[in-house]
Amino acid sequence: MTKTGADYAWFENDFPDLAEAYCFTLVRGPAPDDVVSRLDGRKERSLHGIAAVVDAAFARYDLEEGERQLVALATVGAWTLLIEANGYLGVTEERALPASAGATWVSHFVNINAVGTFLWAQDRVQRLCFDPMFPEDRWGSAPDELVDVMQDIGFHFGEDAPETDLSSPAAFALAEHVTGVAVTPALLEDTTFSCFTVRIR
Repeated sequence: MTKTGADYAWFENDFPDLAEAYCFTLVRGPAPDDVVSRLDGRKERSLHGIAAVVDAAFARYDLEEGERQLVALATVGAWTLLIEANGYLGVTEERALPASAGATWVSHFVNINAVGTFLWAQDRVQRLCFDPMFPEDRWGSAPDELVDVMQDIGFHFGEDAPETDLSSPAAFALAEHVTGVAVTPALLEDTTFSCFTVRIR
């Protein structure tokens, strides 16, 4: 059964510091070290739990004066999960599409201004991209393939504002539909993440 945005409502409640601005990316195909290499990543020390990752990400941003982004990495089944606190590398097309060569790349992002992006790429081809708050405006090689699923998940189609905005939780549910990977509180709290930094400007 497909998860809905309501199934991910816990994220904003349980992880408010991360929920303000984040990017989650799932990659299938290349080995984790290859993903790091494709992004020109520089290995950093591992961190246990997402709270430590969030703290380290903001500390790194200050230390590097915004030049580098900390990325946390974990292996979840056949997928590599990348998490950025206050980052956007995973949805930056000039970085993500080349890195998706021979791979499936599913990423979603939101910033502190509630601007978001969902990106699904396959072997350098952008299949679907849209802002989760505005799902009617989609582009890519297969922009309509998941419309029925998106409606079932809880993306809001229509001019009237919804009573409850579930666009960000719905992006998690859509990513799970495409990848089969469920992001859970336990995954975020109990994982020891490999970490690396990437130059962002």
